[in-house]
Amino acid sequence: MIILKSPFEFIAESINKRPFVVAGLIITVLLLGIYGATMITMETGTETYLDTDKPVGSLLMHYTEIFGSDSVVLIVEGADVTRPDVLNYLESLEGDLGGQRYIAGATGIVDLIKSANGGVIPQNQADVDAVLNSLPPDYLDVLLPSKMMTLVSIPLETGVPEEAQEGIVNNVDSLIAFSNPPAGITITPTGSPAFSVEMQADMQNSMGTLIALAMIFMVIAMFVLFGHVRYRLLPVFIVFCGILSTFGVMGFAGIPVTSIVIAAFPVLIGIGVDYAIQFQSRFDEEIKRSPMKEAVFTTVTNSGPAIFFAMCATALGFVALTFLAPSPMISGFGTTCIIGIACCYLSAMIVIPTFATIVKYKPKTGGLNPLDQAESCQLDWKGCEEPPHVKPGTKGSFMERYDIAIGKLAGKIARNPAPVLVALLMLAIVGIQLDETIIIDTDEDAMVPQNMPAMISMNKLSSVVGSTDTITAFVKADSVLEPGTLRWIDDFGEYELSKQDDLTGVTSVATYLRLYNNGVLPTEATEIERVWNLLPESTKESYVNGNTETVMEFSMEDLSIPATQALIKDMQKDLDWYTPHPGMSVSYTGQSVMFGDLIDGIEETKNPMTFVGFGLILLLLILLYRKFTAVTPLVPIIMIVGWNGIIMYSLGLTYTLLTACLGAMTIGVASEYTIVMMERYLEEKEKGLDTITAIQTSVQKIGAAVSVSGLATVCGFSALTLSTSPIIQNFGIVTVIAVGFSILGAIIVMPAAISVFESINDIMKDWKRHRAGGCPKQKKKESGYAAKLSEFLKI
Repeated sequence: MIILKSPFEFIAESINKRPFVVAGLIITVLLLGIYGATMITMETGTETYLDTDKPVGSLLMHYTEIFGSDSVVLIVEGADVTRPDVLNYLESLEGDLGGQRYIAGATGIVDLIKSANGGVIPQNQADVDAVLNSLPPDYLDVLLPSKMMTLVSIPLETGVPEEAQEGIVNNVDSLIAFSNPPAGITITPTGSPAFSVEMQADMQNSMGTLIALAMIFMVIAMFVLFGHVRYRLLPVFIVFCGILSTFGVMGFAGIPVTSIVIAAFPVLIGIGVDYAIQFQSRFDEEIKRSPMKEAVFTTVTNSGPAIFFAMCATALGFVALTFLAPSPMISGFGTTCIIGIACCYLSAMIVIPTFATIVKYKPKTGGLNPLDQAESCQLDWKGCEEPPHVKPGTKGSFMERYDIAIGKLAGKIARNPAPVLVALLMLAIVGIQLDETIIIDTDEDAMVPQNMPAMISMNKLSSVVGSTDTITAFVKADSVLEPGTLRWIDDFGEYELSKQDDLTGVTSVATYLRLYNNGVLPTEATEIERVWNLLPESTKESYVNGNTETVMEFSMEDLSIPATQALIKDMQKDLDWYTPHPGMSVSYTGQSVMFGDLIDGIEETKNPMTFVGFGLILLLLILLYRKFTAVTPLVPIIMIVGWNGIIMYSLGLTYTLLTACLGAMTIGVASEYTIVMMERYLEEKEKGLDTITAIQTSVQKIGAAVSVSGLATVCGFSALTLSTSPIIQNFGIVTVIAVGFSILGAIIVMPAAISVFESINDIMKDWKRHRAGGCPKQKKKESGYAAKLSEFLKI
């Protein structure tokens, strides 16, 4: 009978037999990664916030396609922008801008002055001042806040594709640069298109900067923390291979980069270096007592499965984000992380033994003794003349002393686990309670650097004209020009303005029908048709689609996202009470509604994402261990999630699109440490050690690797804290702390949890024997990940 080898055995033997062929395959994959990276696209549009398959998202996309017409706004500043030479210059500039593709026109103070002066610009200051004094203050205040500033609006055509916005903004910039403005006059483009283009450029810069910073921090961490092994910078190269492969997969799969997905790469660097350190530490341990080929085989077939299932647990945490995320941005973040950790895992498992074989890796010599400590003195250190692993006459390296210290600590905790678990569990319960009081904020301002020029310009524009945000009522009817429909639209607008103090105005087709009918809304069909024919075509297109769809634009005060959400909910109640006529349907949409919906989405999915992450990892552990102790690795994770709540509350942080996924992400990251620790404990238990000794041995043998990889992960995540984007910066702070908690959970909580659950397991076994009449049963041999995986994958 032919017995197929497990994938891990196949990989190990391939490396041992044909290392240069494997190296060639690695280089080929990296070249494909470089090519795929050139295919990656950036996205900043509405579809990155909302799922367009859901009602709110589909309505917003439909509204954007039909009525969405962004505008570039020029802020014109100088000592006196009403000078005739400045007005003549602006007239010429508006003409040039209006002739550009995708631009519907350009309007400003010049057009208002010309309309009041027979279609021409006065050529002396006195005449200009006279015309300005004759204009209605309401119109004048918007376009000319002061004689030192005026605004020029450049509306874009309806339905302009987002990818065309960069070209439009660049054309506007070029025209301004070559327009030769009068002395002392400065012109700053702003508005949504200019903001989006600069935000996208900032995303590209941020991604490169964050990856570079994370790699620099990683190099420093490896020099400081990983000096006890040869080729201490090898994990950095492994991470580079993993990230490059991730870029390639994203490019070929068409997965875009958004302002949130950027944060995934420092996360992947942190997790990737963890895998690399685990594999290199295990190989370094094996090569000290085995020939090269045996060390490669043992490392791949033992650590490969253990870290694989730890990686699966991490991936399951991100799976919860991918499928339950309230926004496509977060879903993309989860998908990118899943792809990335798989690429980093494969890079670590294949590249490290291949590299070691080719360069004929030799471990550092020094204080290490190849004798296994359990064999030399069975961890009874008081009976040893020298600490285990240390040659007689040497003090041992710092990492050796650290190994011994955490081994002793784990032994003490394992002997008295209850006080540790109770104290830390109480702390977690407090954190879970505090977590419910943390507010949710989805303000887009938090996603971009506050010193970004486009952000400064937008703030300046808001300070002049007030909030540029609106709440849109999307109206469908059999005929939007039917007298009863127009009357309802007009009356409802007036009703809302009288009821909601935060609304500052409303504009609809009824507004323009009034304007072109001497301030009176026409009530007869023939009169409506007459006035309708007087409206400019651009106005009709902006407010009416065909004969069945129209919009009402409610302007409002500059409000925070939570305040806007409350306003929209009040307006929805008003709409429910102020019932539309039969044949009419009215729904709210627009950017403000979108961000309010995101808050609702975060509230609804934040806890379910965490619970699903727990459930998926628990299911994996049950399938692997198939016994009561399968829940052990989850005990520290539950506590860590609670501790995160204390940190966020203490630092005054809010839940955003990124921090909302902290629970599920923490579960994924922390499970890797706890599962690796659990597996090493089982491996030591297989050697016949008792529970306490096995715990102590496992912590001493891999505690340093977990600590080093955890601290290296912290270094990778800490790059996020240096981001210029507040949302990524805050996410970096809480993830750094969460990883620190994960290290403590693996080294401190896991020994206590293993000790308690093993004691419970022993009690249950004794009880079963007692129920069976005391008949002795043959003790089943416990197996670790390697044996389980071999049995599972072999045919």
